[in-house]
Amino acid sequence: MTPPLKGLILCGGYSTRMQQDKSRIAYHGIPQWQYLHGLLSKVVPEVYISCRPDQQEIFAGTAPLITDSVTAGGPAAGLLSAYAAFPNTAWLVLACDLPLISGQSLDYLAARRDPQKAATAFNSPVNHLPEPVIAIWEPRGLAVLQQSVADGRQCPRKALLQTDILALENPYAAEQFNANTPAEMEEAMRKIS
Repeated sequence: MTPPLKGLILCGGYSTRMQQDKSRIAYHGIPQWQYLHGLLSKVVPEVYISCRPDQQEIFAGTAPLITDSVTAGGPAAGLLSAYAAFPNTAWLVLACDLPLISGQSLDYLAARRDPQKAATAFNSPVNHLPEPVIAIWEPRGLAVLQQSVADGRQCPRKALLQTDILALENPYAAEQFNANTPAEMEEAMRKIS
């Protein structure tokens, strides 16, 4: 039986390099998390915001939340907290630092989902490794990540590399641009305008 697919926007990072909350930057005239929520809502029936407990106020009443409940670093905390809340669900995951992503990339990814694999992920156009934060994680893939974190390895990409995934080349690969610094934010703003 194919697990149901829900959306997860990862907003729980500390945005240290950006020096401001990446989920609240208004690349498209609204906070980035809201923009991503709108995109994901056209692809999956339910979209959740993944955040730290101290961020709940920011998102309260706007979208369903999954608060970090798992001790892990980086995106693994959000992914595994979603897995703990809904263990039989697959997640179309987006990091909040993707200002150029559009519905065409998400539609392409969702249309090619292979629930028989641990995950369906785009390869990074930079290093050609699977991109864990623009991906569909099946419950089996999240179980691999859970074991990896238990073994002291908190990198979701490494978990993808140690299991059977469907790796895709995104025909819209420029949309995978990550903005993690003020200079990258400015570059994204220029590309959007």
